Amino acid sequence: MSSSDPIQPKTSVKEVMNSYVVSVDSDVTATDAAKIMEDTGVGAIIVTENNLSVGIVTDRDLATKIIAHSYPIGTPVKQIMSTPLISIDSDSDLWTASDLMSTRNVRKLPVIDDDKVIGIITASDLVKHIADH
Repeated sequence: MSSSDPIQPKTSVKEVMNSYVVSVDSDVTATDAAKIMEDTGVGAIIVTENNLSVGIVTDRDLATKIIAHSYPIGTPVKQIMSTPLISIDSDSDLWTASDLMSTRNVRKLPVIDDDKVIGIITASDLVKHIADH
């Protein structure tokens, strides 16, 4: 790795993540979740049960599970969410985030500190960081 490498190990997830996170209860319907995603301009929402983060619903989940598999639009998000929640610590470096996304085949990683979601980092965030540096 050269010193001009835009993803240096010292760059932490918290420096690149988006701290705006939307969450919904697991009983919210897929339709309502899609409307919330559209209204807030996010591509993923964290699913909670009893104030604990238990999964994530992405725009891809909605497309593949509701449309491709013909689930009713009133299906609760708990039935279409990706679980277990694959997440990363805010002090982890971008290489770790990139490797986790690649090995687990995910594009969005919730960032967790003290068992609480404090942000989200996406594959697009990583690409933007590389392009900007």
